Amino acid sequence: MSHLNTVYLVVGGGIAGVTCVESLAILHPEESLVLITASSLVKNVSNVSFFAKTIVKFDVNETEASSLQKIHPNLRIVYDSLKQIDTKNKIAITDGGVEVRYNVICICTGGIPRLISDSSKSKRILGIRDTESVQEFQERLKHGRRMVIVGNGGIASEIVHATRGIQKIWVIRDDYISATFVDPGAAEFFQDSFKHTATEDGTNKNTILRRHVFTEEDTVVSLNKNLKSAALGPDWYRKLENIRNDHGEQELEIIYKVEVKSVLENDSEYPLRIELTNGKVIDCDFVISATGVEPTVNFTWDQEPQKGPDGGLSVNEFQETTVRDVFAAGDVAYAAWEHAPHWFQLRLWTQARNMAGMAAKAMHARITNQEVLQDFCFELFTHCTSLFGYRVVLLGKYNGQGLGNDYEILLRYTPRVEYIKFVLQNGRLQGAILIGETDLEEMCENLILDQIDLTPFGDDILNPDIDIDDYFD
Repeated sequence: MSHLNTVYLVVGGGIAGVTCVESLAILHPEESLVLITASSLVKNVSNVSFFAKTIVKFDVNETEASSLQKIHPNLRIVYDSLKQIDTKNKIAITDGGVEVRYNVICICTGGIPRLISDSSKSKRILGIRDTESVQEFQERLKHGRRMVIVGNGGIASEIVHATRGIQKIWVIRDDYISATFVDPGAAEFFQDSFKHTATEDGTNKNTILRRHVFTEEDTVVSLNKNLKSAALGPDWYRKLENIRNDHGEQELEIIYKVEVKSVLENDSEYPLRIELTNGKVIDCDFVISATGVEPTVNFTWDQEPQKGPDGGLSVNEFQETTVRDVFAAGDVAYAAWEHAPHWFQLRLWTQARNMAGMAAKAMHARITNQEVLQDFCFELFTHCTSLFGYRVVLLGKYNGQGLGNDYEILLRYTPRVEYIKFVLQNGRLQGAILIGETDLEEMCENLILDQIDLTPFGDDILNPDIDIDDYFD
């Protein structure tokens, strides 16, 4: 058994783990640091751009873990999986028998994709989360004729948008598409864009569909899990856009308010037979399971930290678990502190990066006996992504989360150009959805954080003939 000693130990090569390593390299470059990663390829963030103080867009790239040593000369990398942690003696042991003694540790083991039931019985059920699964999907797509997509979040939405030349049946348990992120109005905006050819600037050049079928059933069944990996970045789907089956028929069918009941291998024309909870049977070549993640705690402890209701490791505002000197960030963590009025947890790459940066600051403060304050990014929920070729920015309580029925909505909707939704309570902006090139991000951020009374403006705040920005410079 080999032995290592380090001040800082980070476990996981996803966005959270690498962000934590990079932050510690800046905060404490002269101190020892060990990264345990199961893969030689890790995720790092590049092309960071700010639309406002808290609204960040960035690319996530895959790189060799060894490249991190260029920014941190005292970094050592252990290519292995974590097996157990002895928190009393501060020792982490890997599957391969490497023993690492640490002062502080950050767990960034990510989430396990929830795969549909019976997934272990068929290799034709794919969970899209890491690069390997994307590559496997690309190979299937080259020869596939019909696929079923299960899930209604960002990954499922982008698969529907980015794949070409294959029949697609999209199975969702909600009554509108992309429900993880947007409201029914925004879903209608996206569906409207499906039905039209490219705009002059090419915004929707890849969303021309020949036929649409929208059906609805009222049933729900539980899903379950199987896979282990690190999350994809926001632009992963671009790898799919050049993959197509030119012989396939371009067709989309969306089946609402229904889930998968069973998956069986099939001897007929298509190798899989999918039965839905409404009794409908679908024959297809493969199934994409994109139904979210569950926190990955796949190792043992001498004393296990407290967990949240979703199984994540409960962390305070400094990302520390209930066991001293054990921190956690990203999908494996459950935000157990009292949240700011306009922030809530959603397992996204944006929050994984924020949590990991906070964890690094707190770990450094613990070692150097300094005081640390929670980062400003936790004051306001923000997420910037792309859906169906449009820029999407979500701010605050964008779907009225936690407001009950006591709020009003202002909308501005220009088909195939923009969708703007303001959520107001007592005349003050509580959240917003901005789809398209709206240039309202900074103004909305300020209005939510400052809680300015907008009553005097009435509906004019979204009047396209009035430059409302001028009032808040």
